[in-house]
Amino acid sequence: MAMVDGGHIVGRALANEGIEKAFVLCGGHVMPIFYGMRDAGIEIIDVRHECAAVYSAIAYTRASGKPAVVVTTAGPGVGNTPAGMMEALSLNVPVLQIGGAVSMAMRDAGDLQDMDTLLLMESCCKWAKKVSATERLPYYVSMAFRHALDGAPGPVYLEVPTDLVRRQVDDEKINFPENYKANVVSGGDDALIEEAADLLASAERPAVIVDDGARWSLGDDVGAIADLSDYLKMPVGVSGNLCRGIFGNEAENPLLRTNAMGGADVVLALGCRFDFRMGSGRGIPKDAKVIQVHTDMRQIGFNVRADIGILGSSGAVTKNILEKVTGKRNPKADDPWTGKVVPGGTTGKLPAEYTSTKTPTHPARAAGDVGQFLEEDASDWTIVSDGGEVSVWFGRTTTATRPGQMHSSGANGTIGTGPCLVVGSWVANRKPVLWYTGDGSFGFYAMEMETMARLGIPVVCVIANNSSWGMIHIEEKNLRAEEVEEKGPCNVQLAHMREYEAMAGMWGGYGEKVINHEDILPAVRRAAKEALKRNLPAIVNVEVDDESPSPFIAPYINMIKDSKAKAAS
Repeated sequence: MAMVDGGHIVGRALANEGIEKAFVLCGGHVMPIFYGMRDAGIEIIDVRHECAAVYSAIAYTRASGKPAVVVTTAGPGVGNTPAGMMEALSLNVPVLQIGGAVSMAMRDAGDLQDMDTLLLMESCCKWAKKVSATERLPYYVSMAFRHALDGAPGPVYLEVPTDLVRRQVDDEKINFPENYKANVVSGGDDALIEEAADLLASAERPAVIVDDGARWSLGDDVGAIADLSDYLKMPVGVSGNLCRGIFGNEAENPLLRTNAMGGADVVLALGCRFDFRMGSGRGIPKDAKVIQVHTDMRQIGFNVRADIGILGSSGAVTKNILEKVTGKRNPKADDPWTGKVVPGGTTGKLPAEYTSTKTPTHPARAAGDVGQFLEEDASDWTIVSDGGEVSVWFGRTTTATRPGQMHSSGANGTIGTGPCLVVGSWVANRKPVLWYTGDGSFGFYAMEMETMARLGIPVVCVIANNSSWGMIHIEEKNLRAEEVEEKGPCNVQLAHMREYEAMAGMWGGYGEKVINHEDILPAVRRAAKEALKRNLPAIVNVEVDDESPSPFIAPYINMIKDSKAKAAS
């Protein structure tokens, strides 16, 4: 008779689920789980903050297509994670967090970290439960993954009291569930597939738009999206980052990064949530026909009518539509309705501000020069973007050449995630990382750069430094111009050009400050050379102006100004 503790049971149960990586921060309540995971062959990556563990797990899952587990200790260890779990929920990323808890016998007795964290996690996860017996640990783990990976994937939480993971039980009496997952991939209703194919085959200006909700239902039929695009010469717009690069190299086929739903007569929406990021669908012409495909019935018809609503997997449904379309018309032989497709990156086709020579440097110029580095020197590097204004400017410069290459925050607008996304994405494939961030965002989890140094991650961190909380600062300067002129900004400024690059010296890395725009690209190239040579993070701290509103907030500022002008007249 072999005796094992609950921590080893958890490790084995996770390994049975195919878990390869765990992101953690140690704590007394959960240490048996660490040893159990290690014995089960799961790689454990320890970070400096529990929420950083969740963000890292999100990036790993996004880059690899495989779920990850997060393990955090009781009380404040669990309490530090809700923002990350809400981020995973907004991105439809399946993450399992296992949280420690006070022993069953000491609940409500004033023991250390005796907190109702289960109630907290119920508010930010799609499913949350507390384990009640050591012998039932495998069942709870399997339940957690069924909920994490169902038709609406997302984060789940499992709370394990410390006495249950420390308790010794007879290994032979533990049953691990088998054959408990449904393997059916729905290709959609046949009649609706026929109707959708009729619309697309007869359309003059068809377009596809893909959102994060499609990522986990593409399966083996992912190639059908590119095939349908090629057959109809149909542009494919990708909202968010989960599906960037998954349909092919965007530099070789720019049709795979062309959002043309605003001019389409038929729109095929795959896995879309028409929230503010997609203008709540207002950009779709009123006379266009909309075909919505989703595994989550609640998203079909959300903010946008579904002329045809198909409940099913994005990959399988598109494959079935393609088979019908090929029987209804010949492949389109001429150029797409959006114009001739010219292979190449994005930086040569950007607006004038991306080549601005003003001083301080225009934020678009800084973003454009880093984009040029990626196109010319680092097209296979992983790309992480973090911040408000800087992410808007930088997002226009990037081209995905492979799946899992792009990482940023989701619909919640969460900032500060950058260093955590660096760690998680690197763990997935060990590729170098370019991390572009604002100075405000940089400060949230900057100590995760110590994690990068400890793991030997070659990363170039470029800080677009406007010495403020840029998006809010620029908004307030425009919306409250008189008050700001009279009394100054109200708690939106940071120290002018703080020497963040000096932090690199703490781990023997490379750091450089850049004031002039012509020095940006050479500095980034020097930093990349040093990061790759030393396998350490490097920092390039670039001064940018604090007055140029991005294309995201400029319309809002103009709308408020117009409203004030009308009221004054």
